Amino acid sequence: MSIKKSEDSGSGSTFGALTEEARRIAERSQEIVRGIVGDESPEGKLKQRVVMATGDPAFKDLLRFTNNPINSGVEAIKKGVPIYTDIMMVKAGISREVAAFGSEVVCWLDQDEDGLEQNLTRASTGFRKLGEKLTGSIVVIGNAPSAALTLADMVVERIIPALIIATPVGFVNAAESKEEIRGLAVPSITSVGTRGGTPVAVALVNALITMAKL
Repeated sequence: MSIKKSEDSGSGSTFGALTEEARRIAERSQEIVRGIVGDESPEGKLKQRVVMATGDPAFKDLLRFTNNPINSGVEAIKKGVPIYTDIMMVKAGISREVAAFGSEVVCWLDQDEDGLEQNLTRASTGFRKLGEKLTGSIVVIGNAPSAALTLADMVVERIIPALIIATPVGFVNAAESKEEIRGLAVPSITSVGTRGGTPVAVALVNALITMAKL
């Protein structure tokens, strides 16, 4: 069986399957996931993508969609806004097809003495340095709770992204940081509790890219 990295990882694709066997497996997997999620709404399509990406059916109940994030995200992608990520793994996972809309995917990992003195992580420092550039952009956080907390503070300070996807994972500040994001008057997609991570964030943004292509 030969499978390459997909350029279109949205719902309904065969995830880059090259052989007939691989296509059958991909299609059967999608059929199983559709049965698990049982929802063909736009939100359901994103839930399907995350369950597929993680192999974890629980995610159908763990995602939260706040302030009409799907329409906001699709329209932002169509406009070619930049996409900023917290870590390189998230950037690497985002479909290169987004470039067709003119969007640049940027991971701004920077570190300087001021940031270190404030006990900020590198991702948090990077978001602070971006400042107003985040307004109107899509921000995708798959790993760093501290980056999500920093971004929430920046939104209160009137830095307003078009969409925030925040699924940091872990036992320290992960749940709290996502709750902070959900409390903002900004479109967001988040996961509840300690679960999340890069595969979840990547699945969500790639599903939005697929929707923007339709």
